[in-house]
Amino acid sequence: MDVNEYVLSAGRSVLDMVEREWQPLSPGELEQRLDQAVEEILEADLIAKLKTQPPPPPPPPPPICVQLLQSQANVQPQVLQTTTSSSSPEDEVPAPRELLDTVDGAAVKYITDMLQSSKSRARMAGRARLSLSHTVLLSLTLLSERISYRSVSRRFHLEKGNIHRIFFSFCERINTLEERHIRWPVGKEAVEALFPLCSREKEQEEQEGVPQVLGVLGHTRIPIRLPIGKYDVESTVPEVKRMKKEAHPDSWLNLELTCDRKGRFLHCRISKGSDVDRGVALRDKLKQHPELMPSSSCLVARAGYPLTAHILTSYSESHGPREELFNQTLEEHFHILDQAVANLRARFQRLRYLDIGNYDRARAVVLTACVLHNVFLDMGQVVQGEVEKEVAIIQEGETEVDEEGVHRRNVISDLLFKNVDSGST
Repeated sequence: MDVNEYVLSAGRSVLDMVEREWQPLSPGELEQRLDQAVEEILEADLIAKLKTQPPPPPPPPPPICVQLLQSQANVQPQVLQTTTSSSSPEDEVPAPRELLDTVDGAAVKYITDMLQSSKSRARMAGRARLSLSHTVLLSLTLLSERISYRSVSRRFHLEKGNIHRIFFSFCERINTLEERHIRWPVGKEAVEALFPLCSREKEQEEQEGVPQVLGVLGHTRIPIRLPIGKYDVESTVPEVKRMKKEAHPDSWLNLELTCDRKGRFLHCRISKGSDVDRGVALRDKLKQHPELMPSSSCLVARAGYPLTAHILTSYSESHGPREELFNQTLEEHFHILDQAVANLRARFQRLRYLDIGNYDRARAVVLTACVLHNVFLDMGQVVQGEVEKEVAIIQEGETEVDEEGVHRRNVISDLLFKNVDSGST
């Protein structure tokens, strides 16, 4: 084959390739392409119109009789579902986005993860295909807001009785975490928690006999409903005024607390209002386990608590400037506890008045709030409450004293007074 034939063959190959790539579409292919383009244009135009139009109004509600029939038809399957525990996690209804936006989503996730990692992983009663995060959200709503179960029922679209079971099941689960989150510091942790008794650091350094403080001991009262009566949860009358007018002592719970300088609860004891043994259980525990108190440390408390070597209380009757100075020194620390209680009430509004006539359930709710108080502190979330004067603890007369406690208080008050006296001369 000569050169001309090679050139002719190459030219034909190029021509075939050009014809294959640039050959016009057949009439059928062209019609199909045009139909597809028109459909795409019409679809885009329809979507654009739908985005600009307002949403259609909701359909009118059915007649009352139909609503009653529907509610009766829906309640029975829901109750049956709460008695079973075989539902798989993928069947659970997640928390609605609009509800999560009303509270701190980080708190819901933190507490949800905390419950999932706890030893007790049994499904909570009454959840009715409700996710754990949804359960936490619902329970935090009931604790944080003073709203009725009926209002929560409308908000979460759940049957009222089911919400009741969900909430108390949540409280029971949180109560099992008490020892993990309300802990008495020991060892190095206790030493690091100590803070000066006197705010004037120079005076503290100059006096070896003045102890450091591990915590502040005190109490508050949580009004509750007696089985014989019921208060109005929406009433604006201060709960404390109603509590004082109530003759029955069990119309409130005594919440005894010990907190550190950051307001974290180290000790929590909940008892009926008729329980007058204030601080006795803690006194006995410290006496049996003195290692719980670091060397040269103490708790401070208002008058009305036992005066011991571990618990220093204010003088119930001031006899002179020495006693007044000691009381003023302790009073600086009592504000720590008062503020912690105010923060607890501010975050958990339901504690202002518990519309619960059952002592065990009321106690479970209060303990849940105390545990979650520390949990939120661990998260770095603090709700600053206002200390109300009418809620402040009123000093009472001394109850129980021991000789060692009397001697230690007198020695410390003498040291504080001598230091102030020497500084003024």
